[in-house]
Amino acid sequence: QVRDQRAYMVRITTRQALNRLRSLKQRKETYVGPWLPEPLLTTPDVAEDVELAESLSLALLYVLETLSPTERAVFVLREVFDVDYNEIAAAIGKTPAAVRQIAHRARRHVDARRPRTPVSVAQTRAALESFQSALQTGDLQALLDVLAPDVLLVTDGGGLKQAALRPVTGADNVLRYIAGNARKVNGAFTSELMTVNGNPALILRLGGALDSVLAFRVEDARITGLYSVRNPEKLTRVESETPLSSR
Repeated sequence: QVRDQRAYMVRITTRQALNRLRSLKQRKETYVGPWLPEPLLTTPDVAEDVELAESLSLALLYVLETLSPTERAVFVLREVFDVDYNEIAAAIGKTPAAVRQIAHRARRHVDARRPRTPVSVAQTRAALESFQSALQTGDLQALLDVLAPDVLLVTDGGGLKQAALRPVTGADNVLRYIAGNARKVNGAFTSELMTVNGNPALILRLGGALDSVLAFRVEDARITGLYSVRNPEKLTRVESETPLSSR
């Protein structure tokens, strides 16, 4: 008999998610190149909920991929949904004391890799528009100006599309990678500014066909992270908007 429907749903959903994460582990070990989550086209209003948008961003999800399944479950339940430690303990089968330790360890790991200062949607959009303009005009200097010196580029082709097999770091290296790929493009290339995972992102099309999704992390008006998903198997949810809410 279910005495508390919410607690029951938290427990069942968490355990299903843990099973899913563990089943993906073997696939990730044999995956070609970096692994990025599947991007989701969301309605623009999602970006207005700052906490929800940040928790959905590809930048944060990429960091969460470095946590263990249990650490990730605890982090999401506590930091995103503010679930009580006792309830989390019941969901994952550990003591509340152990859950507190896991939460502290996961939070410290994520905080060390997330943006140091909050960035507004308007600031992010402005940086993306500068990047988009430089990309479309081929202005390499303008492109370099919008990239932070220590920018990180992560590309996910899954062995089905051309992509870097390892993350690319540093503005000069990222610029060379982008310029090199631009020279190989055959056909009309277009980019559209959309809301992906609650954050501004670019949807890139080649010859009218969906090619990739490019998400960003922005700090101090410059791009510090680029996350490019090219694997066609991961691009099935960017053609129509999905409304989301934390409530």
